[in-house]
Amino acid sequence: MREDRKILAQFDRDGNKRLDATERAAARDFLQQERAGNPRGFGGRGPGGPPGRGGRTSTPPETGEKIVAAEVATFTNEPLYGPGVLRTLFLEFDDSDWERELEDFHGTDVDVPATLRVDGRTYRDVGVRFRGMSSYMMVPTGYKRSLNLSIDYAHEDQALLGFRTLNLLNSHEDPSFLRAALFSHIARQYLPAPRVNFVRTVINGENWGVYASAEQFNKDFLKANFGSIKGARWKVPGSPGGRGGMAYLGEDAAAYRRTYEIKSKDEPASWAKLIRVCRLLEETAPDQLAAALAPHFDVDGALRFLALDVALVNGDGYWTRTSDYSIGEDVGGRLHLVPHDMNEAFSNGGGPGGRGGPRGGRGPRPPEGAVGFGPAGREGGGAGGPGPGTPPAGRGGFGGVRGGGPNLDPLAPLNNPNAALAAKLLAVPALRARYLGYVRDIAEKWLDWKVLGPVAQAYHDLIDADVKRDTRKLDRYEEFASSLGDDPRSLKTFAEQRRTFLLQHPEIAAAR
Repeated sequence: MREDRKILAQFDRDGNKRLDATERAAARDFLQQERAGNPRGFGGRGPGGPPGRGGRTSTPPETGEKIVAAEVATFTNEPLYGPGVLRTLFLEFDDSDWERELEDFHGTDVDVPATLRVDGRTYRDVGVRFRGMSSYMMVPTGYKRSLNLSIDYAHEDQALLGFRTLNLLNSHEDPSFLRAALFSHIARQYLPAPRVNFVRTVINGENWGVYASAEQFNKDFLKANFGSIKGARWKVPGSPGGRGGMAYLGEDAAAYRRTYEIKSKDEPASWAKLIRVCRLLEETAPDQLAAALAPHFDVDGALRFLALDVALVNGDGYWTRTSDYSIGEDVGGRLHLVPHDMNEAFSNGGGPGGRGGPRGGRGPRPPEGAVGFGPAGREGGGAGGPGPGTPPAGRGGFGGVRGGGPNLDPLAPLNNPNAALAAKLLAVPALRARYLGYVRDIAEKWLDWKVLGPVAQAYHDLIDADVKRDTRKLDRYEEFASSLGDDPRSLKTFAEQRRTFLLQHPEIAAAR
């Protein structure tokens, strides 16, 4: 796990916990000088990008069309995450080099302020940063990268329709744009999960196209789903080492801090609750495990979480890397698992593997009709591709379980030696049968294209015209257009093949 580098306090001369233009200029100069002297140290890969497909290159993307507020629909009564709503977010930065500034501060604790206008209302001093790991590192300058917007960055009472944080996802590795939204839609039938819909984003007057907008896992999420804003919260971020499986690492919280990133107030009592669950998983006999965990951990929710992860083949999920999920405490003190990274669900295979993963990283799509693939990185720190001694690019990084695709075994988590939670729960016959029942239920109901297809089509139709005119997207429009058809790698094909495989699997059949 790589945490954000803490530099804000070093340059916050007025002590207001954010950097103004002068302070940011000093911080940028410091970072640029540091990187120039140590190109393979912190932030060594500059603002360029990796090679495109096959190592070929093409020109940078075309500038997006100009859009003004008078041209877009205004929504006054629809909720922020309404599935049929395509809001337009207008972001205005003070400087034209906003993209380079966000690049300079990526991986630090510094936000860049901007003005946000939505539905005719103005939100000033919103904090903006590039977010993500592979979805940032594998995307060159000029193409769409994921954004985090802190609405309450400078004004703690400021919120957008009740929400203080927006996560705008670039749909990296997802030409359909739909995977996160569909996973969220299905997951929310079984457990609390972040809502996902779509927004159109305009930056300094230019169209930057469609982003998936995912709800933040924060105090507001806890209040809405678990009854209190005071519960402990952890994020288990993408970790190539795959050590977030809830293994018992002893009683010292320091051993857990390396993997479990606490998002609530850092208190010993919170760590004690997490460690207690891990200890019970490790030390309790199978026939006593469910009863021992019940007062402290949502066992049924965990089984549903694991079933969703595997049935929908979440290529960045628990089953493969034991990371990219969240843990939240309810009003009664029980811990719950919450899905986090959902954009690589419905994976057609070639998922995380051994050192470097089984397949190379993919550059963005070329301009429509272009012969080359993927823009080249800039000279200097922006050179594409890994340096000497670095494993080849791939989604899996170091570690993770190979495989994926529609034929992923429903008991795949048991093949991951780091998946302690799955190993302990599924060793209990009654819990194993319940888990397999949830996998079967998901396959029967939600992988039936007669059920899932209309949901996917509605999302597809909502964003179709905007995806077509989006010059910053990462894949060709043709890939988006065919994503619900009979193409071998389409969502429809995946759902049909996955449903057939699961319902014919002997473990699933035996669980009826």
